[in-house]
Amino acid sequence: MNKALHVSYTPMMGYDAAWDLQKSIVKSIDLEEQQDTLLLLQHPPTYTIGSQRHPEHLLLSKEQLEEQGIGLFEIDRGGDITYHGPGQLVGYPLLTLEGAGLDLHGYLRDLEQVIINYLDHYGIEAGRKPEYTGVWVGDLKICAIGVKFNKCRSRRAFVTSHGFAFNIKAGIGEQGFKGIIPCGIQEYGVTSLEECAGRSFTVEQVAEEIVPFFTKVFDYEAKPIPDTAR
Repeated sequence: MNKALHVSYTPMMGYDAAWDLQKSIVKSIDLEEQQDTLLLLQHPPTYTIGSQRHPEHLLLSKEQLEEQGIGLFEIDRGGDITYHGPGQLVGYPLLTLEGAGLDLHGYLRDLEQVIINYLDHYGIEAGRKPEYTGVWVGDLKICAIGVKFNKCRSRRAFVTSHGFAFNIKAGIGEQGFKGIIPCGIQEYGVTSLEECAGRSFTVEQVAEEIVPFFTKVFDYEAKPIPDTAR
């Protein structure tokens, strides 16, 4: 029988609140007090800088960030700088990796596969670039991925945190991505599901539709839970 996965969607959550929620759930999973969880949500305009720490990839001053209402966080995931904002589905899988599942590189490839399979469902040919983590449609990035592996204290296992940022609404590349060099990649741009499919989507629709693709790749059975994190 597949493991149970708690799934919730929150229309909008501040980045600091979501980060605190992730850390709380990771601790509960580590103590085996809570089942593995997939948080799906949107953030207000936010830049996050991962462990690679390249401040030169942020092209806006502190004053410009304040004027445009964009938050900035230095966080503990891997990778460089990226943008989160309305019109993007952010997924935070908080999963236990142990035993045969303790393949950290494979976990990243599986996250990419979820998005690739979802896009294929709509006839969009997506794939990987060997030198970069994430999902691409041609030379345009449609989904950024950056994760952290949290070592469990009482067993030989890890609990994942952070995750993927899947661009849904057309024009998202004209928003916050213009203020950064996304993931430090200068030679390629970004795209969205709407631009690739040539039709409209809501983020809520994609959040609902992507769950079976996620559970199939990771061998879970989804169990919706009430949203208590607003």
